[in-house]
Amino acid sequence: MISRAVTGAVGALTAGVLVVGCGSAGASEGGARAEERVRSINVEVAEVEPRDFAHVVRVVGTVEADRDVVISAEEGGTVREVLVRQGQRVRPGQPLVRLDAGVLRAQLEQAVSQAELAEETWERQRVLWEEERVGTEMAYLQAKYNARTARAQARVLAERVERTVIRAPIAGILEERMVDVGAMVSPGSPVARILDVDTVKIVAGVPERYAGDVVAGDEVTVTLDRAAGREFVGRVGYVSAAVDPSSRSFTVEVEVPNAGLPLKPGMVANVRIARERLDAALVVPRHAMLRRESGYAIYVAVPHADGWRAEARWVEPGIARGDEVVILQGLEAGERIVVVGQQRVVHGDVLVITNGPAPAGRPAQEVVDG
Repeated sequence: MISRAVTGAVGALTAGVLVVGCGSAGASEGGARAEERVRSINVEVAEVEPRDFAHVVRVVGTVEADRDVVISAEEGGTVREVLVRQGQRVRPGQPLVRLDAGVLRAQLEQAVSQAELAEETWERQRVLWEEERVGTEMAYLQAKYNARTARAQARVLAERVERTVIRAPIAGILEERMVDVGAMVSPGSPVARILDVDTVKIVAGVPERYAGDVVAGDEVTVTLDRAAGREFVGRVGYVSAAVDPSSRSFTVEVEVPNAGLPLKPGMVANVRIARERLDAALVVPRHAMLRRESGYAIYVAVPHADGWRAEARWVEPGIARGDEVVILQGLEAGERIVVVGQQRVVHGDVLVITNGPAPAGRPAQEVVDG
């Protein structure tokens, strides 16, 4: 509801407009009223319709794989077989590269034989000591721990032989293969790189003034310059706790499903993070508002006996970015506002509308910070 102060301001605006009209005519009060009755202005109007309105922060980010893993050799040796082609999709545990394991297999066979001998020795020593009380307890314990040590050594060598087959630790795409058959690798040498891009993350810096507006879970819309018209929807997965002192921005990571793999690591993406969403907001063009000493005014076309008349309204603007502004108070849904010619209009003018009212049901709009 418009307060008394606002109502008074409307009256002041109306009175002021009439005074200006009289002064410009340079005639008597009766003459001014006569002129007012015949004065008509060509204008264009737009119908104010409630619509959803989103206020967003726009930033530019870089697409990264959800997981980017460089696989290194755990054992040294010569590459005997490459099992996967570059660009091929792999599953967890799938063999990628096989190293020469001849020496390790021989050592394993030796260790297994020694473990079997140690097990047999301990079993006989156990029978002698526990059942026949022959020998010493120290010999009994020595045989027992020799058997355990031999088994452990065999297990170590079996694990080393297993590691000569280099496997994929995650599901993804083999992006890069760094060895070929015949190459010699040592422990720690990079062998392959796997990217998990079924879901990607977009890393972007957000200006610190929005630190209180962006939180994990916020809905995000992503577009690419090279894919005009296509949008991807994701959510903020991570918001950094610190601001970069050099750029005065904080880092966010946006998680976006990537069915069909259109988003590729390294791409530049336009990110729009929703700060605030308004349902059934009254949104008008910014230029329709006129700045006055007492605030902001909009001219509304109202039905009259002789057609349409201009009525000045004081309004309270809300979110305003770009060419759009939300009106919080002063307008009603369905009213027609003057959007072209409003600078020449005064309160009470007869309006000649040169266009039809803007169609209802316009799509949801958004304002952008960036």
